[in-house]
Amino acid sequence: MGRPTVFPTGTTIYDPEKCQSGYTLFTGPNKGVLLINMNGKAVRYWKDFQGFPCKMIPGGHLFGHLGERDPEAAYQDQTDLTEVDWDGNVEWTFNRNQEVDDGDGGKQWVARTHHDYQIEGNPVGYHVPGQESTNDFNKVLLLTHNDVRKPKISPQLLLDDRLIEIDREGNIQWEWSTLDHLNDFNFTEAQKNVIYRDPNTQDAGAEGEGDLFHVNCASYLGPNHWYDEGDERFNPNNIIMDSREANMLWILDHETGDIVWKIGPDYTASRELRILGAIIGPHHTHMIPRGLPGEGNILVYDNGGWAGYDQPSQVSKTGLKTQRRDGSRVIELDPVTLKVVWECRDTNETVGFPFSAHNFYSPLTSDAQRLENGNTLICEGTTGRIMEMTPEKELVWEYVYPDVGPALLYRAYRIPYEWIPQLDAPEEVAIPRCDNAQFRLPGAEATGYDEAEVSVEGTTGFHANSAHCVDKLN
Repeated sequence: MGRPTVFPTGTTIYDPEKCQSGYTLFTGPNKGVLLINMNGKAVRYWKDFQGFPCKMIPGGHLFGHLGERDPEAAYQDQTDLTEVDWDGNVEWTFNRNQEVDDGDGGKQWVARTHHDYQIEGNPVGYHVPGQESTNDFNKVLLLTHNDVRKPKISPQLLLDDRLIEIDREGNIQWEWSTLDHLNDFNFTEAQKNVIYRDPNTQDAGAEGEGDLFHVNCASYLGPNHWYDEGDERFNPNNIIMDSREANMLWILDHETGDIVWKIGPDYTASRELRILGAIIGPHHTHMIPRGLPGEGNILVYDNGGWAGYDQPSQVSKTGLKTQRRDGSRVIELDPVTLKVVWECRDTNETVGFPFSAHNFYSPLTSDAQRLENGNTLICEGTTGRIMEMTPEKELVWEYVYPDVGPALLYRAYRIPYEWIPQLDAPEEVAIPRCDNAQFRLPGAEATGYDEAEVSVEGTTGFHANSAHCVDKLN
C-alpha cells in the first residue's frame, strides 16, 4: 500500500464523454458528509454529520447519524439513524432500539446501527431507475448490534449482527440474528475451536466484545430474473449479507430466516469455488438491481487483506486471520454458476501495474456501485481513492480525498444531478490523464538523460520481455 510522500489530490482524471456524471457522496473522516462535483469541488458539506454509510434520496434528503457511542463503551455503534434536509434540518430520526448505560455518558436510547441500512422503495441504497425511495417511506431495514452470551460458542461476550425492520414510528416489525443461525454456516470443528478461544474480540466495554462475523452489508435482492424464472432463493424480499471476518456471502430467506444461498468460507468445496478463488474480508456484497447493466448478478468488493478462521499455521499461530492476500478485486458473478462475469483487480493496467497488487488494495472498508451507463464506481477506502471504471476497465474518473491521513473512506455513491433540485448542474471540465514521467513540482528539474549520458563498451541492452521473480498474479 505504499505511495509517494507527495502526490496530487482531488480529481486527477475526468473524461466527461465516458462518465456517468453526477455528484459523489461520501463521509469525510473527522469532517462530515461531503457532496462533490465531478471536478472535485464540495457543493455541500454537512459538518459533523456522520455516515456509516451516508445515503441520499431524491430531493437532497440525506441519511446518516448524529453521533457514535464512545468506542470504549461499544464497538462501532451509531447512536441513531437520522434524515436531514438540504439545510441540515432533522426530518426523521430513530434511536429507540436499546437503552444502554455508558458510564459517564449515562443511560440513553440508541439505535446501535452499523455498516448498512435500506430505505423502503430501493433495495440497495443507490440510484436505480424506477426504484427510488421517497420521503414518505414507512419501512427501514437496519443492521444493528446486540450483546449476547452464548457459552457454547464462546465464553466471551459476543457482538451479534442483528437485522431489524422498523416502521416510520420506530416500531420493530421483524428481526433476525446471525448468531442464532451459527450452525447454518457450516464451520468446521477446527474453526469452531478457534472461535471459542477468540471470536475476534474487540477492546470495547468492560470485558471486550467478540465480533465473530463483522457483517458490513445488508440489502434486499429486489426484483430479479432469477425469481421470475422460478428460483425461490432469489425472492425479492430476501436479504443478502457478507462477513468480513469469516469470508462469506449469503442470502437469507426473509420468510423463514433460513440461509438459502451461501459462498464460503471453504473455497475448495467445488470446482466452481476453486475457480472463483477465496473472497477475503468482503464489503458491500449486493445484487445488481433490475434496470442496471448486469442486473441479477452479485457485485462485491473483495478486499483481500487478512480474515478467516482455521487451523493455526505459519501464517497465523492462533488460527485467526488465516486467509491473506495483498490486493483487492471487485467481482461481478453469476449467483447460479458462480462464474465471474466482470472483474477489476490488480492486473488491470488501468488501475495499477501488472506486478504490483498493492496499487489496487484496500484491506478495509470500500464499495462498488453499478452505474446506469454500465460503468462501476469503486471506492478504495484505505487510500481515499474513488474511481469510475468502464466495462472495458478504462479508468475515466479518479478522485483522491485530500485529508485521508490515518482515517479512511467507508463508501461512496454517485448521485444524479436531478436528485438535487437545489443546484444547477455544474460545468463539466475534462481533466486528461497526466503523464507521470513529465510531471514535476516547481523547482524540480527534468531528468536530463541526454545531457548526462555516457556509453559503456560491451553492453547488450535490455530485453523487453525480461523475466520477473513472479511471472503472474493468481
